[in-house]
Amino acid sequence: MHMADALISPAVGGAMLAVTAGMAAYSAKKISGDMDEKKIPLMGVMGAFVFAAQMINFTIPATGSSGHLGGGMLLAILLGPYAGFLTMASILLIQALFFGDGGLLAYGCNVFNLGFYTCFIAYPLIYKWFTHRGLTSKNIFWGATISALIALQLGAFSVVLETLASGRTELPFASFVLLMQPIHLAIGLVEGLVTAAVVAFVWKARPEVLEKAAAGEAMGNISIKKVLTGLVVAVVIVGGALSWFASSSPDGLEWSMERIAGTAELEAPAGIHQALSDLQSKTAFMPDYGFKASEEEIVEAAAAEEAAGTWPAVDAGTSVAGLVGGALTLIMAALIGYVISLSKKKGSRAAA
Repeated sequence: MHMADALISPAVGGAMLAVTAGMAAYSAKKISGDMDEKKIPLMGVMGAFVFAAQMINFTIPATGSSGHLGGGMLLAILLGPYAGFLTMASILLIQALFFGDGGLLAYGCNVFNLGFYTCFIAYPLIYKWFTHRGLTSKNIFWGATISALIALQLGAFSVVLETLASGRTELPFASFVLLMQPIHLAIGLVEGLVTAAVVAFVWKARPEVLEKAAAGEAMGNISIKKVLTGLVVAVVIVGGALSWFASSSPDGLEWSMERIAGTAELEAPAGIHQALSDLQSKTAFMPDYGFKASEEEIVEAAAAEEAAGTWPAVDAGTSVAGLVGGALTLIMAALIGYVISLSKKKGSRAAA
């Protein structure tokens, strides 16, 4: 559900970027109370895991479409809503800058659609309602599944509203929403089940992680080595190998656009859209999660792959992208946590 720049106007992109920046600043302020040395690596590793997981598109049967994990609910549950939102912002920035996934003008929209509804709506109002009487396997399953499903529905509807506000007449509101909501309902169900499975793993390995995140408290002397180790192994496996098994079918957004506009890539206006596109082409050293190639090489490779019809698509470039992207996300998310922790310590010294 990563929006391209062509889908939105500069006014909508700028407004959503301002909203996202404000929410990030608010989250940084709120998280300072529960930030400690244990949470910093957890933010990094969780960011890397969600980055790798988003590379795997799974087929939605009988539709010709695919979907991928959004990961916002997972981040909110394991890190708390504020650290979760900042980690999602880190993931999407790495994807946009270095892999050309999601537009730079649409960055604020993408963070809002994937981070706001999960961290600030579905997590406190739905997931915590299911688990307020205690963490059990049943409560975690239903809470994670239903909250992830509803959050994705809200995010998909937000995409429709953003294109409407941007004046994209190629995507009429009624037709667009009638395709976006059902397909993301199916995607949301899968995401909910995956989220529930990962949260259940962490709960069994170290239940205090979930309890501290829910209470907004520092990790303290809790050992999270087992959780971190399991997640790092998962990042390597998912990003390095399972990414080969990603579906080649268009995702829910692209699928909906193709059925309405006849194409998944609308023509972007000149001006700021073109300027940001040129900038992104320079910063994205592994566009589309693979080694950089000329347009002719890309066309030839696509034709050869279609003719061969091979699956999984074993590709060294995909593996490298998964591992490099995971590492960059880990560093950036952990760096954000470190800066917040450092500012908290400086504030404490100044107050003393």
